[in-house]
Amino acid sequence: MTSYDLSHPIESEMCVYPGTPPVRVEPTATVEADGFRTTSIELDSHAGTHLDAPAHMLADGTTVDELPIETFRFTARRVDCRPLDSRAEIGVETITAPLDSDLDDAVDLLVMQTGWDDHWGTDRYFDHPYLTREAADWLADRGLHLGIDALNVDPTPTDNALPDEPTGYPVHHALFRSDRLLVENLRGLHRLPPRFELHAYPLAVRGGDAAPVRAVAVVDA
Repeated sequence: MTSYDLSHPIESEMCVYPGTPPVRVEPTATVEADGFRTTSIELDSHAGTHLDAPAHMLADGTTVDELPIETFRFTARRVDCRPLDSRAEIGVETITAPLDSDLDDAVDLLVMQTGWDDHWGTDRYFDHPYLTREAADWLADRGLHLGIDALNVDPTPTDNALPDEPTGYPVHHALFRSDRLLVENLRGLHRLPPRFELHAYPLAVRGGDAAPVRAVAVVDA
């Protein structure tokens, strides 16, 4: 078995969704001054590689701590959508063409490989591809959770947004209404085979709408 870390390291001033408070990782004690080392970590629940629960957008949605722990160990199928342009739509055909009918009942998470993790830390990262509402419905109808190597599964507002783009969070809502989960800001998917196991355990935040995860792919050697 081989393991791959798919998480962005948590660090001060890391990339976050526009309007989100900045991440701060600062020492509160040092070995030299105090004989031990401690660190203050301030971050939004959606900073970095994280898992969204339905409570993120549904008033009565399931929270992170209400989900059974085995929920966070997924049988994943990577869907290579590349190449994609900035702010490109990922529709049903974009998802199904790479699958080539290779999708069995054991798979419970589809991971969209857009290649946008290459732009992490740059302005272009915010102009990522996004899924269509039809694609979200296709996933929900099949009981599939969704992962992506980008900031958001819906369009992120920037000055480069196109007039005909959907507004709000239609993909989030479609999946959350089916009690599906999202894993965003993955990285390094190019190292993986099409099929793998993804472990993405969130912090056990009481009543949490989301939480950072250490996303680890486990591949049969």
